[in-house]
Amino acid sequence: MDINLTLIGQAIAMAVFVWFCMKYVWPPLLGIIEERRTTIADGLAAADKGARSLEDAQVRITAIVEEARGQARSILDQAQTRANGIVDEARAGATQERERILQSAQADIDQQINRARDELRAQVAAITVAGAEKILAREIDPRAHQDLLDKLAAQI
Repeated sequence: MDINLTLIGQAIAMAVFVWFCMKYVWPPLLGIIEERRTTIADGLAAADKGARSLEDAQVRITAIVEEARGQARSILDQAQTRANGIVDEARAGATQERERILQSAQADIDQQINRARDELRAQVAAITVAGAEKILAREIDPRAHQDLLDKLAAQI
């Protein structure tokens, strides 16, 4: 192969083209590549930071949920304690009410028994007077002999 003027011209043109590219084309391309590299690195750093932030948020959420569960358990325990207290109070009140009703019923029964005794005494006294009248064959004045009848009723 012969070296001729065309080959030298092409070598010079190639050298000028390489110099032109190195001077005017290559620096903006390197700038764009470096900017892109920086953007990617920033994005990766932001992604890492976001992942760490997400992990921290998950830890905080777990802590908050556990705290809320603890508070819920505490509230439930307090409610259960209060419910037991209300049931005990109601039971004590019901027991007192039962005792009061029993006493009232007993007093009513005693009163009715006394009333029945008084009625029975009056009937026995009337029967006794009628019997004594027949035995004595004369009339006994119940008003005149009231003391005697009261004593007789008391003995019965």
